[in-house]
Amino acid sequence: MPNQPPVAVALAAGGYSHQVFIHAGPIKSLEQAAMERGQDPEQVVRSILFRGSDQEYIMVLVAGPQQIDWKTLRRHLAMSRITMATPDEVLAVTGYETGTVAPFGMPQALRILVDQSVVDQEVVSMGSGVRSVAIILPSKVLLQALGQYETGHFSSR
Repeated sequence: MPNQPPVAVALAAGGYSHQVFIHAGPIKSLEQAAMERGQDPEQVVRSILFRGSDQEYIMVLVAGPQQIDWKTLRRHLAMSRITMATPDEVLAVTGYETGTVAPFGMPQALRILVDQSVVDQEVVSMGSGVRSVAIILPSKVLLQALGQYETGHFSSR
């Protein structure tokens, strides 16, 4: 693939091993994405952007169908109020459209929280910065590439 997606470029620049996966068409669900990638839904990492107090943005990585436990997240962040970023905010802060977001290749560094559901997987996939293209890599490589991050139980089923 001559024009590598931005996340692949960022990972390659750091020397991190990964695979670029191109879907045949548009992705309509987490389950479809996982099936086409030969994975379980729990292996698909979603990068969710939140806005905290003072316009601070925080990205939470969570695996599969897990839902964010808002109370736990607010407590961990020591913030009484957080909201999910709007699609316009996601694009402005990450440089990526909703549905393509990953914690690499962004214009600015963000505080990254990694849910235990991600750590529990051996191999994961995530957005690449481009629609219908994913990045597949070992979770250990993902965590190494992140550099600074915080882990915890930020989700509930």
